[in-house]
Amino acid sequence: MSDTHTQTASDADTDAEHTSEITRLGTLFSWTSIGFVLLCACGLGMGLAYVFGVPIGGKRLLEGQYYWFFIGIFLAAAFIALPARPHHRSVPIYDVIAAAVALGISMWFSTHAWDIVQAGWTNFPAGVVLWVLMLEIARRSGGIPFLLVVLLLGLYPLVADYFPGLLMGIPYTFERMIEAHVFRTEGLMGITTKIVAEIVLGFLVFAGVLIATGAGQFFIDLANAGFGKYRGGPAKVSIVASAFFGSLSGSIFSNIAGTGSITIPTMKKVGYPPHYAAAIEACASTGGVVMPPVMGAIAFVMAITIGVDYATIMVAAILPSLLFYFGLILQVDAYAARKGLVGMSQDKLPSAREVMKRGWPFLSVMIFLVWGLLYMRWEYYAPWYASALMIALSFLQRSTMMTPKRLFATLRQVGVLVTQTAAIILPIAFVVSALTITGVTGSMTSGLVALGGDNVYLIIALGVLACFIMGMAGLAIVAYIFLAVTLAPAIIEIGGLNTVAVHFFIVYYAMLSVITPPVGAAAFLAATIAGAKPMQTSFTAMRLGIVIYFVPLFFLFQPALVLQGDLTPLIYVLPSIIVGITLLSGGLEGYLLGVGMVRPWMRLPLAAAGFAFSFPGLMTTLIGGLASAVIVALIWRDNTKPDQAVA
Repeated sequence: MSDTHTQTASDADTDAEHTSEITRLGTLFSWTSIGFVLLCACGLGMGLAYVFGVPIGGKRLLEGQYYWFFIGIFLAAAFIALPARPHHRSVPIYDVIAAAVALGISMWFSTHAWDIVQAGWTNFPAGVVLWVLMLEIARRSGGIPFLLVVLLLGLYPLVADYFPGLLMGIPYTFERMIEAHVFRTEGLMGITTKIVAEIVLGFLVFAGVLIATGAGQFFIDLANAGFGKYRGGPAKVSIVASAFFGSLSGSIFSNIAGTGSITIPTMKKVGYPPHYAAAIEACASTGGVVMPPVMGAIAFVMAITIGVDYATIMVAAILPSLLFYFGLILQVDAYAARKGLVGMSQDKLPSAREVMKRGWPFLSVMIFLVWGLLYMRWEYYAPWYASALMIALSFLQRSTMMTPKRLFATLRQVGVLVTQTAAIILPIAFVVSALTITGVTGSMTSGLVALGGDNVYLIIALGVLACFIMGMAGLAIVAYIFLAVTLAPAIIEIGGLNTVAVHFFIVYYAMLSVITPPVGAAAFLAATIAGAKPMQTSFTAMRLGIVIYFVPLFFLFQPALVLQGDLTPLIYVLPSIIVGITLLSGGLEGYLLGVGMVRPWMRLPLAAAGFAFSFPGLMTTLIGGLASAVIVALIWRDNTKPDQAVA
């Protein structure tokens, strides 16, 4: 086995150095890094005390107290870690002042937590300052597009009565709007802060602990040991590793940066073109966000919005995510077969036995987490327990032992994950508040129903368009929150469709915008790593991810695919979908698994027949099945002719 796959204690340093590419914390023990870690450690300690009800100073924290502590600490941490400009590597004095002001105002508000809830206490000038600071963090974390969405939708209450029809809402003065945005449960004291400060926090800690102890490299090694030797092996390794890593990190972009920096160069070495290698990584990383058991923050938003426990969401995500990765693997396999690409030589691959010997603690902890979520129903306590178990198991091996240096690196890794997540999610509170206080959500729902003319298919088409438009800047959470309270009720009311299936449908289409032209942000990032053309990469990613474009339609009309309702249809629906995806992949890539090369003129009919065969409807399945049988027979005949060159 190559010793390049051996995990060493220096991984913590590697992780920290990688983190510094995203933030400006510098080396592991720089003064900026030390200050950031101390600040985040206080925030994590507060979170642990609040979640488990541990008294501080003899008293348990009130909800409002804890929320303001959390907002202040991680808002300050964001001003330290996230630069105002991409190339700023030091922390200027104005960011230190901004961090101090954010922390000071939030601590002051925390002392009035009881008065805010019981007596409606507010402070308008301080509220405006905090609002402006939060907008700046929105710009730093999500860019100008994210800032514009948060700002313009957040200011909507000021002009709500000027809009026509279904966009008209109850108007608010600027002072009342700030009061609602900052001090009320409709805004910062509501669902968005609860998601990141209570529910997601433990999972971010768990992901940080796993990554800092070497889980990322372990999953890459495990994928190499299992798939590296097969044709197109590095591409399959990229898919499997990104599925695992994306589920842990919950971030498409950190997944691409983390695994893509390893897998993309490897794919290029065995013959994949740069744009194709980048597209594979972009698709695989995108799917990781909806891959159980951890998934991304959007899954927790969905659980709270629908009013179900997280275990229900996790179970519902299993089949759609597996179908997506099945289609992706089939396509890269077909491409490798058509191009004659081979796997990596055995001497360059790690031994599966050695990988498992080194990495069994990671798998054990993942199994423990799933058991805690599904069987014990620990909800957001489960990742805290799993993190403690991982730290305990780390002492069994010298390479993962939680030394003081590795503990510091772990705290930094967790702090970065929490800070980046908070910087994205907390500003969304202004959007949620604006939609709620103006009452526009109800009018939007009734308006969509009227616009669709009681035609559920037209309403779904409008919803898909809205998902793409809002998700183009990578704003999947914003798109979901907006459409969950406007579009979802309309679809459910008109079509009588399953609630979980409808919400998953919205999540998938909002998420897909990151690989879809013209603004495929995930594909563009992967193209940068690969040295490929961004638009070419984005179009290739769209083709490779074709399964994820139509699977949402499948489970929308057949909720058994998200394990809802009667599961009997799975007996015949699931096999037809699997076969249909196989045919579709063969048509798109020009090679049908088990049959052979597909003539160019047959590719489009084969893909169309595969789609029809997999669609969960009796008539479409029958038509698609008959067409598929004829086309496959023609392809088989072509490939059995000894003198026939099929290209």
